[in-house]
Amino acid sequence: MSNVPSDRKYAKSHEWLKLESDGTATVGITDYAQNSLGDITFVQLPKVGAALQTGGTFGVVESVKAASDLYAPVAGIVVTVNTALEGAPETVNQSPFDRGWMLKLKVANPAEAGALLPADDYAKLLG
Repeated sequence: MSNVPSDRKYAKSHEWLKLESDGTATVGITDYAQNSLGDITFVQLPKVGAALQTGGTFGVVESVKAASDLYAPVAGIVVTVNTALEGAPETVNQSPFDRGWMLKLKVANPAEAGALLPADDYAKLLG
């Protein structure tokens, strides 16, 4: 059974978003996604200042099994990336919801997060 924290919203493409009261959001991949990928060996993230579109690709995660695109759950401007993942991509496997976060966004329209799945619905999607 995958870990699905209730304080986040989820995309069907297995990214999570944690919206903060200041209009920023932290984004990463879910426990299900990291488990499906296997041992993550490389994470490619966008540069600070990059403009992301909802559903647009923002990076790539590579594992011993495959390479997978990462999709933005909402539109916004990248304000921070988790540079620790450059030297320790396995952190995504070890701690996908805490130390393995990928980026922080200044969200263009916080209401857009309402279109994402709450934890209960995401858990149902996983079966």
